[in-house]
Amino acid sequence: MMRTIDVNEAIDNNPFGGFQWLVVGLCALLLIVDGYDVFVAGTVLPTLIAEWGLSKPQAGALQAWALFGMMFGALVFGPLADRIGRKKGIAISFMLFTVSTLLTGFANSPDQFKVFRFIAGIGCGGLMPNAVALMNEYAPKRLRGTMVALMFSGYSVGGMVAAGLGIGLIPQYGWKPMFFVAALPLLLLPVVLWKLPESLGFLIRQGQQEKAKRIYGKIDPSARLGDDDRLVFAETNGASASVAELFRHQRTLRTLMLWVAFFCCLLLVYLLSSWLPKVLQEAGYAEKASLLSLFSLNFGGMFGAIAGGWLGDRFGLPKVVVGFFVAAAASIALIGFNLPAVLLFLIVFVAGATTIGTQILLYASVAQLYNLSVRSTGLGWASGVGRIGAIVGPTLGGVLLAMEFPLQQNFLIFSIPAAVSALAMLVFAISNARRAGAVQLAAA
Repeated sequence: MMRTIDVNEAIDNNPFGGFQWLVVGLCALLLIVDGYDVFVAGTVLPTLIAEWGLSKPQAGALQAWALFGMMFGALVFGPLADRIGRKKGIAISFMLFTVSTLLTGFANSPDQFKVFRFIAGIGCGGLMPNAVALMNEYAPKRLRGTMVALMFSGYSVGGMVAAGLGIGLIPQYGWKPMFFVAALPLLLLPVVLWKLPESLGFLIRQGQQEKAKRIYGKIDPSARLGDDDRLVFAETNGASASVAELFRHQRTLRTLMLWVAFFCCLLLVYLLSSWLPKVLQEAGYAEKASLLSLFSLNFGGMFGAIAGGWLGDRFGLPKVVVGFFVAAAASIALIGFNLPAVLLFLIVFVAGATTIGTQILLYASVAQLYNLSVRSTGLGWASGVGRIGAIVGPTLGGVLLAMEFPLQQNFLIFSIPAAVSALAMLVFAISNARRAGAVQLAAA
């Protein structure tokens, strides 16, 4: 007798098994390499400024090239992976950024450095949305947020590895070995291609039932699929909707407030990751201490993502996000007060938890605001606006630091985007609560 099995339903109703843990592990591993690639730039920046005699605005622009690449990569590889498959999309992205990161170590001028960083950015920008989409597909609905947060924490681990290696390598061997290290992840590529499964939805849409059945057998070994059984993948995203749809159903204010928060949050993440070691070195902290601050920032980011997800489930996401942004504004302002090293690392840890960690909570807030048919569009646009903030961050940092304000003043200015985000998310939370109240009244 022929059976029709909805893959989504089966994943939601089955226990989370070893095969899915493998997907989490591989995606987290990919994001560790991705995170390393993004944060390595901040660790080498002070050395590049000294070696190439760069002004601070030039150094900020140098950082922005990788971020331009990331924006471009996200736009290109999302649609491309829909055509060639997530696994191929991930493999090409991974190959692009590891090879170009390796080549960055051979750069002898700012112009060469920019070109390699731009290409590396394209790969980084393409990898993240595809890894998130793949993880989403293999995780049951009840665990989706937790698994994506776990996978995302790999990104912060990559930042911690970059800072840790920087402490060991840069003082003795200079900045180039920091990029040569990328040869090691290239050895991972065969493992990724061998072990990472293709998207089930993609295989079913392509009519590759046999391949899909083999993967499905690993998710549910008790299924015993016959030749006549058909796997189907109920579309959960619906058709891609127009941008105008994001502003309908009294969502205009909330959509705009989310965009403001995304812009400011990503501006802060990339401003801090690019400039924190350099600013602290200028303030008199030793090179090792300034690179340790980048380690603290990313350690905080990992903690903030996981703790924020758990708190959001208990108290409601909007409240938690507002609280996190208030803490971000306070902690960033305090970094400028020439604190003893231990206290500085603690404050930077809080700043990391409430900026890098809050990124993920903002993605979850977008997913909760829009219904299924417009969710992809909502995430795409919020993410795109955030990417503009990411490009502005390092460039703005370079311009501000060139003005040579006192340290306290710099960090007070740096804390303004966090305060703006807190205000935007407060407006969002109030509007959300009103809307929910109106819906309840109408139902009553």
